[in-house]
Amino acid sequence: MYTYHHKVQYYETDRMGITHHSNYIRFMEEARGAWMEDFGWSYQKCEELGMTGPVLGVRCQYKKSTTYDDTIAIEVRMLAYNGLRMTVGYHMTVGEDLIAVGETEHCFLNAHGFPVRIKREYPEFDAILRTQAELDGA
Repeated sequence: MYTYHHKVQYYETDRMGITHHSNYIRFMEEARGAWMEDFGWSYQKCEELGMTGPVLGVRCQYKKSTTYDDTIAIEVRMLAYNGLRMTVGYHMTVGEDLIAVGETEHCFLNAHGFPVRIKREYPEFDAILRTQAELDGA
């Protein structure tokens, strides 16, 4: 499991003084990018190889609001990986308070928009993702 920290900025809040719900999806995106960079295969590297990693699905359950200047700890972990798709989970807290939980599902596409069979085309990346899945109990 990897933990990413995001400090809520003023522009991320709305007129009610709380973080707008759409920002939590962005926070998950930031955290996933940092997680991938941490285990050595960044989105930058994917793009250099001609791959993209689109979101196939996203789910977020909001538990408690955050406000400007809160620091959200986002725990990121692999929930599932099968060589073609991966599902990533997020657990967001401020201190001891659970803020939100979410999941995103992804595949990887080549430069022509076709799915990449990671195990066959990028065995090093596949090994990293499988190791991450084992470490996270996926």
